[in-house]
Amino acid sequence: MNSQVKPKASADGTVGKALEVLDLVAAKGRPVRFGELLSESPHPKATLYRLVQTLTNQSMLTYDESHQTYAPGLRLVRLAHAAWQQSSLAPIARPFLDDLSREVGETIHLAQLDEGQVLYVDKRNALKPIEMFSAAGKVGPGYCTGVGKAMIAHLDDEAREAAIQRQSFFVHTPGTIANADDFRAELDAIRADGIAFDREEHEPGIICISAPILGSNGRVLGAMSITTSTQLKSLDELTTLRPALTETAQKIAEAAESWQFPA
Repeated sequence: MNSQVKPKASADGTVGKALEVLDLVAAKGRPVRFGELLSESPHPKATLYRLVQTLTNQSMLTYDESHQTYAPGLRLVRLAHAAWQQSSLAPIARPFLDDLSREVGETIHLAQLDEGQVLYVDKRNALKPIEMFSAAGKVGPGYCTGVGKAMIAHLDDEAREAAIQRQSFFVHTPGTIANADDFRAELDAIRADGIAFDREEHEPGIICISAPILGSNGRVLGAMSITTSTQLKSLDELTTLRPALTETAQKIAEAAESWQFPA
């Protein structure tokens, strides 16, 4: 018996149902069989099969007949690339990330906020790369990553509370913030100081310093971080890179002023 909680059926008709199927396939991170989708979908077998076939016919999914698996299709990839170009900070930030990467020699992350969670949109590896969760295109938690905390801390009160309510507060490490009240206190401190830290809260041994990227009206456009390992640097040593980090965040914000980001 499948113990997973199935998502609620969409209230947005056929389009909403089709998007749910795309979400299920994409979330797997690998080709997936129809039976796996059926075990997690709220839709009856006939409905799900019809949705999958339509998505495949439209090249939103691709079907591997030899393995009987589905994966994201090329049309979906093209749409994702277009969305990335038009709504991501990545194209604007690229030269500034390159400069910062050369200056500090550590891992650089660029992220944006998506429904209270972190979407990594670009990354520069350190001169001595270290293994970690983050990669461009991955989604991470907002409550225990430096970039997530930096962005949520600078939202207006209503949006901040909505983001807090979307956090799972799953305990990843002994340092993970485990409840909403402690998270609110952390966000208040970040907003007062202007920067955020990840103190091994998401991954053991991984620390970072992060700054928000804010529009001239205070709108949160994204965040960036300098990340390293406790085997290489301490938090105090990482803090010495604050001027370079905040200067780069400001340059990206200024370059983004003429960019039309979705509301």
